[in-house]
Amino acid sequence: MTEDGHSHSHAHGHAHGGAPGSPRIRLLLAACTVPFLVAALAGLALLWPRHYVGGTAALPGTITAEEVVPCQNTGCLQMTVRMEGGPDAGTTVVLAPAPVPIDSPGLRTGNGIIVKLTTAEDGSKRYEWAGFRSDPMTATVQEVRAQPCEIGRCVDIAVLLADGPDAGRKVDLPRWALTEGQRAPTVGDRVVVARTTNPADGTTIYNFSDYERSSPLLLLAGLFVVATIAVGRRSGLGGLVGLGASYLLIVSFALPAILDGRNPMAVALVAGTLIMFLVLYLASGVNVRITTALLGTLLSIGLTAALAQVFVAVTRLSGLTSDEAAFLHVDNAAISLDGVLLASIVIGTLGALNDVTVTQAAAVWEVHRANPDQSRRHLYLAGMRVGRDHIASTIDTLVLAYAGASLPLLLLFSQQNLAFGRVVTGEIVAEEVVRTLVGSLGLIASVPITTFVAALVVSADHEHRRSAARDRSAAPNPSPRAAADDGPESSEPAATEPAVTAPAPNRERRRDRPRPGRSERPAAEPEKPEKPWRPPKAERDFWGDA
Repeated sequence: MTEDGHSHSHAHGHAHGGAPGSPRIRLLLAACTVPFLVAALAGLALLWPRHYVGGTAALPGTITAEEVVPCQNTGCLQMTVRMEGGPDAGTTVVLAPAPVPIDSPGLRTGNGIIVKLTTAEDGSKRYEWAGFRSDPMTATVQEVRAQPCEIGRCVDIAVLLADGPDAGRKVDLPRWALTEGQRAPTVGDRVVVARTTNPADGTTIYNFSDYERSSPLLLLAGLFVVATIAVGRRSGLGGLVGLGASYLLIVSFALPAILDGRNPMAVALVAGTLIMFLVLYLASGVNVRITTALLGTLLSIGLTAALAQVFVAVTRLSGLTSDEAAFLHVDNAAISLDGVLLASIVIGTLGALNDVTVTQAAAVWEVHRANPDQSRRHLYLAGMRVGRDHIASTIDTLVLAYAGASLPLLLLFSQQNLAFGRVVTGEIVAEEVVRTLVGSLGLIASVPITTFVAALVVSADHEHRRSAARDRSAAPNPSPRAAADDGPESSEPAATEPAVTAPAPNRERRRDRPRPGRSERPAAEPEKPEKPWRPPKAERDFWGDA
């Protein structure tokens, strides 16, 4: 086979599916990606939560003993509590004396309360009473009775408790006033009720909290898992494993670290980097194509974080635009809400970045597979043609997702007939605008970044393999006898090789002699040199190659 034919066959076999490239390319990609992994692991160790050090937390507990002690020229109640959450879950702690009504029936042994834990920088802890606890319980609606109401509709509901200390007991819930358009529960509905203690007389009160949705959500999750595995097969299963690992990383590291007062942006960068390593490699395996997409993703994450830092600062966004953020700020003032906004921008773009970079890397690989002899410039331009269409669809997806999440807010502004400029520049909408546009800029930048890296890797790998094939074909091919005689232990001169006697003409093999009545076979034509492979004309016209 010719030199070109050999190199083409070799490159074709390794280009498809992101198969391993040459050792030099793998080493180069490892040198580019391993520092990101090392930095992320170091950040994970440095930012790991220290159990609320330097901050406060509201934790559940149950009173096991109470004692009246003097304080502030009056009596205070000092409670011993068994902690049911936080770093001291399962242990018994003594709360600081609380200036509460010492005769309150609600503060008695067995009642649930909220404990405020404050941890100083030196590790010392202070436990204080923070209020009564509300425990969620599952119940089934037994009766629904409509009642007259001054405004709107009211209903009385009786439920059968399914768990908790009163499981199996039928209780009446307080009268519920329904708002306009709100659906009343029906008999047989599964609901969640909140169990609280009345501080006035110490009795237990149950209030309607929410509908119980675990069954339909589990069904939906099961359909999602089945569809993912049925369509994606091994890649789908790997994607589910990566999704689970990402969830565990966010729940076990990112959220506790932010609550612990760590820098939210640093936490988001560390968590985002580790999530991308887990998701990409678990879904598609460790290979050159996926590592190229990973490198493009990591560079795009860094650019997105930088843009978010700049534009959140220049637009003076505080992050305090929702009820959730306000409650969080009241409960834990040590948390930087503008940092939480920055972290949400970075984490919110991870999924879309993953989609874009993997698609771009795959596009470049497929273009190279169709025509391995294309130059680096042609690979980049062909990949960008695919990326432009992907950019438009991905940005639309991102913008519409944010618009859908903010639809009630947008309807409220529209109902008030506010000017468009006034609405957009207000902090509530401006926060979503910055979130959307910064994320979109990160997505747009990921296309040329990943395409350039992929074109660089593919062309370099192809040139390396082609050069190696050329060197192998140009090397002399010694005869077997000469190779056998040329050894390190051979010190004597080689003996003269006897002449080979040509066979006599009359000693031809039987099967080579012409048979009577049959003409001799014509001599075989010399093999024509193989032409270099070229794609079909329609494909060349499509990609713009001559």
